[in-house]
Order: sequence, then C-alpha cells, then structure tokens
Amino acid sequence: MAVLKKMRSHHCGQLRASDLDLEVQLCGWVSKRRNLGGLVFIDVRDRYGLTQVVVDPQLKGGAQVYEVASQLRSEFVISCRGKVRRRPEGMTNRDLPTGEIEVVGMDLVILSEAKTPPFLIEDDLDATETLRLKYRYLDLRRPILQRNLLIRHRMLSLIRNHLDENGFIEVETPLLYKSTPEGARDFIVPSRLTPGTFYALPQSPQTLKQLLMISGLDRYYQIARCFRDEDLRADRQPEFSQIDIETSFLDEEAFFPILESMVAKLWKEILKQDLKLPLPRMPYSEAMRRFGSDKPDIRFGLELVDLSSLFQATSFQVFQNALVLTPKGRRGSIRGIVVPGVQDRFSRKDLDDLQSQAVNLGAKGLIWVKVQATGELQSPIAKFLSIPEKETLKTQLGLKPGDLVLIVADPCEKVVFESLGAIRLSLGATLGLIPKAGEGSPAFLWVVNFPLLEFNEKEGRYYACHHPFTSPRPEDYQDFIEGKNLEGIQASAYDLVLNGVEIGGGSMRIYQPEIQSAMFKLLGLSEEEAQEKFGFFLEALQYGTPPHGGVAFGVDRLAALLCGVGPIRDVMAFPKTQKGHCLMSESPSGIPQEQLVELGVQVLSGRETG
Repeated sequence: MAVLKKMRSHHCGQLRASDLDLEVQLCGWVSKRRNLGGLVFIDVRDRYGLTQVVVDPQLKGGAQVYEVASQLRSEFVISCRGKVRRRPEGMTNRDLPTGEIEVVGMDLVILSEAKTPPFLIEDDLDATETLRLKYRYLDLRRPILQRNLLIRHRMLSLIRNHLDENGFIEVETPLLYKSTPEGARDFIVPSRLTPGTFYALPQSPQTLKQLLMISGLDRYYQIARCFRDEDLRADRQPEFSQIDIETSFLDEEAFFPILESMVAKLWKEILKQDLKLPLPRMPYSEAMRRFGSDKPDIRFGLELVDLSSLFQATSFQVFQNALVLTPKGRRGSIRGIVVPGVQDRFSRKDLDDLQSQAVNLGAKGLIWVKVQATGELQSPIAKFLSIPEKETLKTQLGLKPGDLVLIVADPCEKVVFESLGAIRLSLGATLGLIPKAGEGSPAFLWVVNFPLLEFNEKEGRYYACHHPFTSPRPEDYQDFIEGKNLEGIQASAYDLVLNGVEIGGGSMRIYQPEIQSAMFKLLGLSEEEAQEKFGFFLEALQYGTPPHGGVAFGVDRLAALLCGVGPIRDVMAFPKTQKGHCLMSESPSGIPQEQLVELGVQVLSGRETG
C-alpha cells in the first residue's frame, strides 16, 4: 500500500456534502480511533480541521486497510486514500464543519508512530501549565492554540497591509545594539571579537527609529522583537513583539486617524465589529481623578470622589495628616468610592482583604463607612467625625441605606489614586460589573497629555514619565527650557487603552538638540554621561531633524484581546515561565568553560555576587 505521490489532495477541514463520491487523499494526526461493530472509525486532524475516516473490512481490499487501522494509536501520523460519502441517517455531526460526510478508507499508511502523549490533545484538558509548557509542541496541536496563532497571523497581515497602503515601509533594526537606559534592565551579550565589551538586546528600537526619521525615511514600521531583563509579573515575558511605528511631519491630529483606522480594520475583519471613529480621548489628569488609573476601564462606574474639601477642617488626625502642605508645595488628598446598596455582600473579612490590598499598594489603610437602615453611619472612624461632617458626607455623596463607602487618605496623591484604582477593579470583578474576556462591546480610549516629569522624593531628582525622548507640549517649551513649573509640564504623549488594558503608547519626540540636552540634564545626566550613552544620537540631531513621533502596540496583548483570552502565553508559540525559563528546551542553561574563557567572562557564585 504505497503512498500516493501527491501527499494530500484536501486538508482535514475542507470536505463537504458537495464532494460526495470524490476520491481524496488526506494526511494528518489520529485524534481518536474507535472500533464499533467491526468498523473502525478514525478522526484525522490537521490544523484546518477534522475528518472522520471509516474502515470496513468487508469491502474489497478492506481487510488490509483494517489491519493497518487496528495498529493506530493517538497522535500517529497517517496518510489515507478514500472516497467521500454521506454519513448514515442520524449520524451527522452538526458541531463539525465536515460533519455531514465521512471518507471510506481504501488505502492507509502509517507515516509516523507516536508515544502516548503526556496529556490529551484537546481543548478542554486539565494538564498543568508546567506540563503543557514542557511539551509545548504537543500543546500547540490543540485547536484553540492553533486558532490563536492564526488570528495573530491574520492580525499582523492586516496591519502590514494597512501601513503599506498609508505609505509606511518596513525596516529591520539591529538586535545587537548599544545599552541605553530605557526604564528596565538590558539583556547583555558579550563580544568575543572585542573582549570586555558588550552589546545589549534592545528594549525597543527607540533611538534607531528616530534615526530613521533623521535619515529621511518619513514613515517606518517594524514588527520588532524587544527584550527586558526585569522581574516578571503574571502576564509579562522577557521577550515580546511590538508593532513599532514612527512618522515625520505629522502631529497627533493627523497621526491618530491612521492608527484608529488600523485598529478599526482589525476589529471589523477579525471580530466583525464596527468601531465608532474617532475614538474618545481623555486627559491623564481626568483619568486619574475619575478612575485612579492612567489606563481606566470605562465599562463600569464606581468612579472616585474627592472628599478633600469636605474634611479640610476636620479634627480627625489621619485626614489632617493627608492634607498637610509639603515643603515642595504638594498636598495629598482624601478620596473614596461609593458602592451603592451592597454592604450586606461585604463581610468584615472582605473589607479586611480590601484593606490589605490598599496597604500593599502603599496606602496607610482603607477606611470603610456603611449606611445602616436607620441612616446612621457605621465605621471605625465614626466617633472621630463631627455630626456636620457625617451629614455633609451623606448629602454630598447622595448616600442611602445599604451603601458602602471606601476611603483612602494619604499625603501622596499618587498612592491614593493607585490604591483606589486597584480597589475599584477588584470591586468591579467581585460585583460582576466587568465583562469576561471576549464579551461585551470594546471600550477604546486615548489617554493624552501625560505629565512629562515625575519627581522622586527619596532620590531628590526627576524621572521621565515615558522616556527621555518624549517632547513637552509646544505650549510648555518655554517653561521647560527655563526649568519652571516642571511638574506642571505636559508631555506630547498618548496611550491607547482597551477595556482597562494599555495596548499601545507613544509620543511626539524631541527633535531640537538643545531641548534634548536640557532633558538629559534635568534627569541628572552630566554632559559626559549623556555623551557616553547618547553621543551618537545627540550628534545626529544636529544634522537637520524633522518633527516626528511614533507609537508602539504590544503584539501579544493585542492578539490576546482579539482572541478573547486572558494570558498572553496563549497567543505565543513558545512562551517562558514567570521566572523566564523555557521548560521545553531547559534554558537558560550553562555553557562550557572554554566558551566562557573565549568570551572573557567569569561566572561568580551567588556568595561572590552578593
């Protein structure tokens, strides 16, 4: 029984009732084999779908085919020649695109045998993630993961076509590059040819794409690989991809429509959803004031309320301390969230858990206030509040019996925002206010006009809120150059948020050499340090630099949202664990001592490095 020269005539998701009596050749993996009443049924699977093959030993030549079919096990790779027929009455599988037909096996060849896999190759499985990652090549046979990778492929294809139609060109930039501080730790690569020197894997192609603008390539993009050697959070990977875009001679008003139409095309082509354009915008200050987050989920309420003025003259020491004016002229705040009509749903333990969450985010505590059936306020701080304060609190917030108020007061307003913003999301999940992944209408939002700089009290210096190449807004140029009102200066920066997740961010860039030098100086870099780290870039700025800006979208996060899945690992072919390990290849791993010697690298023990 030789294999036909043409390995397959159709794939396993292709045949329909219109193909009856057609002789076909299929190749694929055995998903299941069942022996029922002398007939052998084989589900043959490839990435396109599944077709049922039936082997009848009573047919001419069927005994030989039956003998081969009896040897089959799960995940054997086979080639099958046969004829398409309609399934018997009542045997149609309406959940399967090929469910009206089956292929009567006339010839069957085992191309490759398989060991028993460590878990079933099916979408609903209970295998641990550790086991799935160790055998990722088997995990990737599951239809759901193949679907995710196909959606990712489709997404990138649409993006490339859209950018091509808008005059952008794809340019690759180096992976071996100079180490430049961009907020996270670099992965370092030693140079064998120049001992004692090192490359860095890029955290992003930031300076390189700006150099392309200086080169006159006014519309660039790249599906760029990026690397960050940082402590990984639940949904981060040490290597990831971003859709990197940079353009010259366009301001935000001209740039945004290109990006919005690209996103709208993805949602239309992949999810069959129409987005209403232009997408809404919200200043950073409003996002923080209302939602306590610079990536707010606007699909539900529970917005923050400012209680600072209400307690301006309070005798309650905790509130007094929060509103003290600091030497730098900063004042903290008192803010809260009103949760209407749900106090019976929150036990004392639930409230303690919320308080622990607030403390973990830097708050000194979380104050709760319940409105009892009588209208009286129940709270650990009730005895510290005056009667007018209690009445004003009820009136100002429109409180009713059963309402719950959660309050954070802190001298650092950022702590108030971050803790209440996180608690708001916890409440949204607990109360079922947040749609599950893949459900509900998408809530897009541009967050704009971020602060340019942030002052670190402990270190006594400024940090760039985005990165050191972000331009101040034009109206703030003069203050920036003169060093005035630095914390009030806004950046020409913007993030695109979807359902409370940042999917992309960017800015207009600094293109004047004097402003870039001033930025480095503000960030505490001496002229010598700036030259050492960015001398090549500062020199390039002096050769005629156009106004330019860009954006980067996270490929993995965007694909996860389009696929309706939670973790980005489910849209990556070979992800790593939270500790950055590849369980399949067992990397990172050691290398031979002679190779270390050749690189001029010495490995120290943990005791020596400590």
